[in-house]
Amino acid sequence: MSKNPDKELENDNLKAGADNKEGSAVPVKEKQSKTKKTREEKKKGKESPVSDDLLAKIKDESTSLKDQLLRKQADFDNFRKRMFRERDDAIRYANSSLISDLVDIIDNFERALKSADESEDFSAFKEGIVLIEEQFTGMLERKWGLKRFESAGEEFDPQKHEAILMEESEEYEEPVVLEDYQKGYMLHDRILRHAKVKVAKPKEKPSSDGDTMEDCEEETQSVGQNIKDSDNFSSKNKGDV
Repeated sequence: MSKNPDKELENDNLKAGADNKEGSAVPVKEKQSKTKKTREEKKKGKESPVSDDLLAKIKDESTSLKDQLLRKQADFDNFRKRMFRERDDAIRYANSSLISDLVDIIDNFERALKSADESEDFSAFKEGIVLIEEQFTGMLERKWGLKRFESAGEEFDPQKHEAILMEESEEYEEPVVLEDYQKGYMLHDRILRHAKVKVAKPKEKPSSDGDTMEDCEEETQSVGQNIKDSDNFSSKNKGDV
């Protein structure tokens, strides 16, 4: 049986095509790998390394900022110490004006004592002491707002007065200050020291029929108890019936 030459040629062409397809698969993969490597090389080329000049500039800026921070901290510490020192000085010398006024009063006392040693005149010495006391209290009231208040004859006020002694009296209907044992003082509008006083306490008045209030209360309680006993007795009798 003879072979067909046309069919054999067709088979040879098909085999040649298949061989070409199998042989071309390897170069495609190699081409893709080369393309990937080329892209990576281009990417690395774009990322240029940091220059030495830029590093030096960054280092200088960092050193400058660090120096500024240290200077700010030092300035703040100095400011804080200065504030504490000024506060302590303000507290220590806050009363310097008052002390200066008191020194003048001390000078007047020294003059009065010296005058008493030279003349030995008691009346003149007493007048000098009275003048100094008036000068002293006037200075405190005029410059510092310290005022002494009188309490005798006024109605007792617990906001201003401190009762040391109390006595009953029929002359007053309300508690009244009879005597000042120690003067009270006000600093501007505030009580600085309460006055220690003797107070007249109103005497309790008896009721119109001569009985006291305690007697009236006892009588009321007794009447109420009697009414209660009477009601209990009545209810008991009804129960027995």
